[in-house]
Amino acid sequence: MDKFEVIIVGGGLAGLAAAYTLASDGLEVLIVERGDYCGAKNVTGGRLYLNPIRQLLPDIWEEAPLERHVCQEKITMMTDTSSTTMTFATQAFREKPYHSYTILRANFDNWFADKVSEAGGVIITKNKVDDLIMENGKVIGIKAGEDELGADVVLAADGVMSVIAEKAGLRKPHVPQGFAVAIKEVIELAPRIIEDRFNLNDGEGAANVFMGSISKGMFGGGFLYTNRNSVSLGLVVKISDLLHKEPAIDMPQLFEDFKNRPEINTLIQGGDSIEYSAHVIPEGGMEGVPQLFGDGILVSGDAAGFALNAGLTVRGMEFAVASGVLAAKAIKNARENNDFSKQSLSYYKKLLEDSFVLKDLATFKNAPMFLDNPRLYNVYPNIVSDVLEKVMFIGADPKRKLSATAVREMRSKFRFSMIKDVFGVFKL
Repeated sequence: MDKFEVIIVGGGLAGLAAAYTLASDGLEVLIVERGDYCGAKNVTGGRLYLNPIRQLLPDIWEEAPLERHVCQEKITMMTDTSSTTMTFATQAFREKPYHSYTILRANFDNWFADKVSEAGGVIITKNKVDDLIMENGKVIGIKAGEDELGADVVLAADGVMSVIAEKAGLRKPHVPQGFAVAIKEVIELAPRIIEDRFNLNDGEGAANVFMGSISKGMFGGGFLYTNRNSVSLGLVVKISDLLHKEPAIDMPQLFEDFKNRPEINTLIQGGDSIEYSAHVIPEGGMEGVPQLFGDGILVSGDAAGFALNAGLTVRGMEFAVASGVLAAKAIKNARENNDFSKQSLSYYKKLLEDSFVLKDLATFKNAPMFLDNPRLYNVYPNIVSDVLEKVMFIGADPKRKLSATAVREMRSKFRFSMIKDVFGVFKL
C-alpha cells in the first residue's frame, strides 16, 4: 500500500491551509478532493475576515484573488411591506491592512490549490474517499474506490456533512437542529454599476445582512456581498424549522420571493445569473463541535462545526483557515515525536483553545439559542417599522408629538415574553 505522511480529505479552506503549511515545511501531503477542482463545490456567503488569520499565513495574502474590501456594513430588518436599514461605515474599514474582503470560493480555492502544488503538495480531484483504513483502532489510511492509501495521519476536512469524522467515531450522525440550508446566486454586474448602486469607490465593497419576514418566522436571514464584477445574494434557513413549517414552504420559492423584494430587485436588476448553488451549513455553534482528534486522525473546518453566527456577523472561513494551520502544527509536533496517537494529537485541541477559534465559539455559545427565537423574525422588525412609519408618515391630520407616538406604539406591542429576550441579549 502506497503511503503519504499526511492525507487530507477535502480541498476546501481548512484542507488547503493545512496542506500548504505542511508542504511548505517539506512533509509529504496528499489532498483528495471530490470536486472537479478545489472550490468547485464550495458555497459560502463570500466574506473573509483577515485579521484573525493574517499572521498564520503571512506570505500569501498580497497575491490572493480577493474581491473587494468591505467598508460598509448594512443591517436590514424587513416586514412584508416595509424595511429598515442601518448602515455603519468607519474610516477604519478603509485603512490598510483591510479587515475583511469578499471572495468567490471557486476562484480563491483554485488559486490556493496552485499554491499548495507549488509548495510540493499533491492534489487529486474527482475522487471521493469512501472509508478509512483502521488497525487496532487507529486510522492508518483511506479507501477511495478500489484504491487504498496509507498515512501517518488523516485530516478530515471534508465539509459540514463529514462522513470521515463520523466513520472515525468522532461525531454522531447529523440531526437537522444543528444545520441550515443556504441558497446562493452570483449575479454579474459591471463594476461601475455596483459602485453607483452601493455608493462605493473603486475597489470598495459592501456587506448587507437581512432579517425579518423573508424567513417567514423561521431561524434564518439573507445576505448580499459585493464582488468586483458581481454580487453574491443568498438566503439561509434552519433545516429543522423548514421541515416543520406548516404549511410547507419551498426553499427556492422563498429565495425568489426575497429576490423580488423591491429593496433587492433594484440592486440586482439588469444583472446576469452566473452561479446558482445550495449547501448545508453548520449552525450549532459550540454545541456542534465534535471530538476533534483520535488515533491517527484530526478534524477541521466545517467538518468540525467551526462556524459562528452571532446575528450581526456570520463567520466561518477564517475559522477553517485557522483550524487547518493549527492542525498542521499539531501534525508537525506529532511527527517530531514520531507519535500519532490520540494523546499526541490532542495538542491540536490545545492550539485551538489558545486561538480565536474555540475562544470565540465559547464567547458566543448562547448565540444559537438566542437566534432560535421567532420574535426576532416576525415581531421586532414589525415594531421598528411600525414606529418609524407612524413617526415619519405625514397624513392629513395634525401630528402627535414624536415621543408620544413612539411610546404608544411600543406599549401597544409590548409582551412580557419580550423581557426574556432582553436578558438573552446580555448573554451574547
